[in-house]
Amino acid sequence: MQSLRICHICHILKSVAWTIGIVFLCMSIGVQRAVAHEICDENSSGSLVCANSLENNPTKSLYFDIKTNLLYDALAVPNIGVEFYVGKGFSVSAGWMYAWWSRESRHRLWRIYGGEVEGRWWFGNKSRLKPLTGHHIGLYAGMFTFCFEFGHKGYLGGLPGENLWNRAWINAGVEYGYSLPLTSRLNMDFSIGIGWIGGKMEKYEAQGESHAWQSTVRQSWIGPAKAEISLVWLLGRENRNISKSRH
Repeated sequence: MQSLRICHICHILKSVAWTIGIVFLCMSIGVQRAVAHEICDENSSGSLVCANSLENNPTKSLYFDIKTNLLYDALAVPNIGVEFYVGKGFSVSAGWMYAWWSRESRHRLWRIYGGEVEGRWWFGNKSRLKPLTGHHIGLYAGMFTFCFEFGHKGYLGGLPGENLWNRAWINAGVEYGYSLPLTSRLNMDFSIGIGWIGGKMEKYEAQGESHAWQSTVRQSWIGPAKAEISLVWLLGRENRNISKSRH
């Protein structure tokens, strides 16, 4: 039992370190690639009038957000993501999820952790008015591992005792979504992805205090492979949604 606690703590520390690394990577990309972009508004004739933001105020160039997928949260899988606008309609993001719930006496397990990176292109009138809002399409890729148990049947993603890199399931594909403004600093982002997901899975049966291996299978799926309803917190000095009263 003590070794299990130590292993659990090690997993948490690795997850924290990986998350911090992702955040700093995205921050460095966002700062280095921050470029001038156009802020557009409609004039009285209905045509768009644009002005270069950096000419007005150089502090307006950094737009980023922190978000959480409410669908994962509803399944008791805490998760967090960070996204940076790098200019010309493009953004990069990275996310991490981690859940390690168990009741060893009854072998009830709900364990899953992993991460994902994504590049997005934003388009449409909303995105021209303000970055990180409106329609977007993108490419994503990630890895994760899991251990679920239902009754006496268990399913382990990857190899027992190995780390994420050796036992991970892989997912990759394309996504489309729309980020809807809620308040000046909050968006709701809806997106769905189509791609490939797969890896090696160990099936076992819980017998008393032990787990009896049953079989090893390789699973894969091509089709709908990602869904998000994310609450997005907009950060950055000028990263605020434009009020309709300003038009």
